[in-house]
Amino acid sequence: MIARTRLAGISAVLAGALAPALGMVALAGAASAAQVAAPVIAAGMMGAGMIAAAASGRWWTGAALAAVSGLGLAMLALALGIIALPHLAAFLLAIAAASTSFAARGALFARSSGERGWWIAVAVLAGEGAMLAVAAMRPGAVPDGLLALLPAQWASMATAAALAGEAAPVALLALAGTAATTMLVAALWPARWPYLVMFSAWLALSALVWHGLPAVTS
Repeated sequence: MIARTRLAGISAVLAGALAPALGMVALAGAASAAQVAAPVIAAGMMGAGMIAAAASGRWWTGAALAAVSGLGLAMLALALGIIALPHLAAFLLAIAAASTSFAARGALFARSSGERGWWIAVAVLAGEGAMLAVAAMRPGAVPDGLLALLPAQWASMATAAALAGEAAPVALLALAGTAATTMLVAALWPARWPYLVMFSAWLALSALVWHGLPAVTS
């Protein structure tokens, strides 16, 4: 049990801080650095928040670590000259919404799958992170309809808008909505009917994001 918990903690640190930070340093000076800064920050928050919450079973642990990861990666990108000083209010809103959403998913994994929950978090991170990376490095390679389904993309949109000095209300609403419905499912577990609420909200919010995707990313 101790070894498993330690491995989960190491995974959270690697996924939420070390790997994204190394990626940020490697991209410094590259032409695409500013373009991929937001996806890297979003992936870092997702890794730290979901894995930590799934491993500990505590939502607040994941939310705190996700927020620390996002702020730390933004400070690193700022120090490396990859980004300019973001719109502070919009950036803090993006951090709060994304951290809450990712931690809620991790807490649900812990509630529904027990000790295997953090492995599910790692698998989800790998899948969404891979699509986020492809979309960032090769714009247009991933269909907008698919990207609109990914909470990681919502976090990236909210972060990118803040870095550009704007806000992304659609992405923030989507993150907050999924966080609320996911926490509802976790709170009422093992009742299964709340899943219908969660998936319905996810599809509705994804459609909203898809409708607003060109305006947010242009």
